[in-house]
Amino acid sequence: MKCFNKLQILKVDEANVVRTTADRFAGLKALQPPSRPSPSGQEAAPGRSLSEHEFAAGASRATIASERLAAILGASVKRNPHGEHLSLHCWHGGHAPCVPDAGALRLLAPDAPAEVADAERWLFLDTETTGLAGGTGTYPFLVGLAWWEGGGLEVEQLFMREYSEEPSLLAALAERLAERPVLVTFNGKAFDWPLLETRYRMARIIPPPVPLAHLDFLHPARSLWRLRLGSVRLSQLERHVLGWDRGADLASELIPRIYLDFVRGGCADALVPVFHHNQMDLRGLAGLAGRILSLLADEETTSQDGLELYGVSRICERRGERKRARKLYEQSIGAVLPRATDRAARTALARLAKRDGDLTRSCELWQSALGNSREGYEAYEQLAIYYEHEARMPQQALAVTREALAQLHRANQAGTIAPAIYRRAKARFEHRLGRLERKTGRTLLDPMDA
Repeated sequence: MKCFNKLQILKVDEANVVRTTADRFAGLKALQPPSRPSPSGQEAAPGRSLSEHEFAAGASRATIASERLAAILGASVKRNPHGEHLSLHCWHGGHAPCVPDAGALRLLAPDAPAEVADAERWLFLDTETTGLAGGTGTYPFLVGLAWWEGGGLEVEQLFMREYSEEPSLLAALAERLAERPVLVTFNGKAFDWPLLETRYRMARIIPPPVPLAHLDFLHPARSLWRLRLGSVRLSQLERHVLGWDRGADLASELIPRIYLDFVRGGCADALVPVFHHNQMDLRGLAGLAGRILSLLADEETTSQDGLELYGVSRICERRGERKRARKLYEQSIGAVLPRATDRAARTALARLAKRDGDLTRSCELWQSALGNSREGYEAYEQLAIYYEHEARMPQQALAVTREALAQLHRANQAGTIAPAIYRRAKARFEHRLGRLERKTGRTLLDPMDA
């Protein structure tokens, strides 16, 4: 009986080993590129390899599609020691080269080397990928590059017709970046460039190039226009900030599927809008870079948009340029701002005025910001601090603190304040109230003791 149990255990262990090995091979198979299509247009059935005839038919269809794509676009095949890729050159006129201002660059990239001021060394980059989530399984199949040349924007698009052309594309990109080492992107620090660095490491053929500097314009664009537009997609910024209309455009979420269909031998014509979309993104990035740098420049700003002025003020404040930030906050308050933004601008300006020792102006601003809001409760607290420690008027500080607690109570009953924020603010003001009541009580007793 014992021998029989041992035999059963051995059989179960053997089955587990076989299952584990099969699972491992299945995982490896999932990492392989998609199989070539069969002559009927359908993929080979699971468990059946393509015959030589079927594989040749799929390969010939892919070759025909690649040749047609090159003919439609006017692209050419480029060769280097790592293989081949498709390259398309075009030129967009009417785009005057940007002349970066030193003050603007200091706000945008304070740690960048002096060479970043030379716009001829800038390389605009935008990629189209097989997925929008990133990761090691995502390929940048189209790398769009652009630089200012001849009074316009020169564009080069590097395209891999199949996965095996990736090393050639990466080598070409490394050459361009060596010529123009200042990388300029829109969300490239978070997506495009980390993805390309991953592909260089995965290829193990070319070491990842290191840009001299990396300027990314997504965060400045958010500071300047998110409050007004909500969305800071490049196409929206082109329309509402630059006054451009790119016309019919392709939705970004459709691009991965179009390329995967092409690799499987699909129609080449569907890729033409992808190339156009990439060119429009590069053109928009170049135009947006010039617009942002002009707003951040040291010279007197000409913008009459209160939200733009507020956005520049925030950028200046974050970079420590308090004098300019205070001046621009004053200008933004003088313009028309939404109520919530106006409160935020007044509170930020009050902090700067207090730091500069201008307590009269800071108190005026805090008085105008009082109310049921994050900035309003900060204003109550700052006024109480001022009356207690600067003006030596504890009774006035006590009145302001009681008013803040009453405002909190009304907001809590109306449900216009989050419970966690209410509890924290209430505890803070009650602590101040107790201390002020003790202080004012002693102040009233002092004349009687005397």
